[in-house]
Amino acid sequence: MRLSILTAALQELTPRERRDADPDLGVEEWLEFARQIGAPNIELSAALHPTESDVPAAALLDPVANTLDLREPFSAARAARVRRAMQSTRVGLSDLAYFDNMLAADESVRHRKHELMRRVFDAAVLLGADAVAGFVGRNPGLSLDANLVMFEEVFVPLLKEAKARGLTYRVEQCPMPGWTIGDTWHNNIAYAPGPWIALHRICERHGVGDQFRIHYDPSHAILMGQDSRSVFQYLKDAGYDFLITGFHVKGQVIDSRGISAWGYGGQTMQRGDWRGGEPSPDPVEQRHAWKKQTVFCEHELPGTARHDPLAYLQNRTVDWLDHQLAARELLRIDPEKTFLVVEHEYPKARVQDKSRLAPILSASLAFTRAIDEAAAAMYALQHEVLPAQGIAVQGIGREAYRS
Repeated sequence: MRLSILTAALQELTPRERRDADPDLGVEEWLEFARQIGAPNIELSAALHPTESDVPAAALLDPVANTLDLREPFSAARAARVRRAMQSTRVGLSDLAYFDNMLAADESVRHRKHELMRRVFDAAVLLGADAVAGFVGRNPGLSLDANLVMFEEVFVPLLKEAKARGLTYRVEQCPMPGWTIGDTWHNNIAYAPGPWIALHRICERHGVGDQFRIHYDPSHAILMGQDSRSVFQYLKDAGYDFLITGFHVKGQVIDSRGISAWGYGGQTMQRGDWRGGEPSPDPVEQRHAWKKQTVFCEHELPGTARHDPLAYLQNRTVDWLDHQLAARELLRIDPEKTFLVVEHEYPKARVQDKSRLAPILSASLAFTRAIDEAAAAMYALQHEVLPAQGIAVQGIGREAYRS
């Protein structure tokens, strides 16, 4: 498959004071950094600027990921500058990414987010990308069924704009527990195959079914006790094996001690994000809402977690080889046209220091490439070479729906 890396992996590669003054400098310097670490492509990250966001930067676990600065619309002149940098570094573009709540309850906030998404669409067209990755989100004041109605009313129009520009919108399935200080776990309604199918059927009714696709991230499956093979098998069984068209390669490591304390619902009380029965007004304390998940799991940069066969079978961490093999066996994808986008959120290595992070990212990219090549060779041997000679494949292998 084709390798890429999300630029949010090192948001402070270009310090904010420099990139705020020169909005495309951050993109140029990330392209050069990608060349140095061996990434043939980047997934270019956009976000509301900290001065425009409804969420204080202090409440976030990571720096604001706006490598692509769209406070002003992306122009043809800006696109030409970025294209020159792409040509000089020989680093391509897998897609653009803007991960935010497109179903925000406040209409003015939602309008601001949708306006930025439209600017991301326009930038994608000018840069020759055919897809944008993002969230659907959730209105936390509504039931999930009511959010389906809201999706039809306010998100489908965004997909129609994507269609008019020849773009696909790939939805990452993170449920986003901790995104709000309330106790809702599913803050992104597109969190699993069941919801994906429900949302896609709505899209089909409005002629934008081809615009709605999934940017699958196995870390979020682990967060919910799933494994990739079973997720992919379910999609195939339901006739929706075409939905996944891109991948984030990010892992998750479940802490069994944390599960023993809190279960998969995470920490539900005494987190520190509330004071006296009211939400804390301090953004730094609001960050404690993320304990809903961080008390029992930790993100993995591909290759940083120990090889743990028992954990693979118990869905406590990602079995990378089977993940890549199952994608080939069960999904309707063309591997040579499908991107694997490395996403870095491993907390202990989430350093904003180029000299320290470069060898870590380079090694993770090498690991991702090697695992995928091994899966490709294994698939070819078992599904093409041996069958051509009438020779049976050995063993049973990992089975869907069994753990």
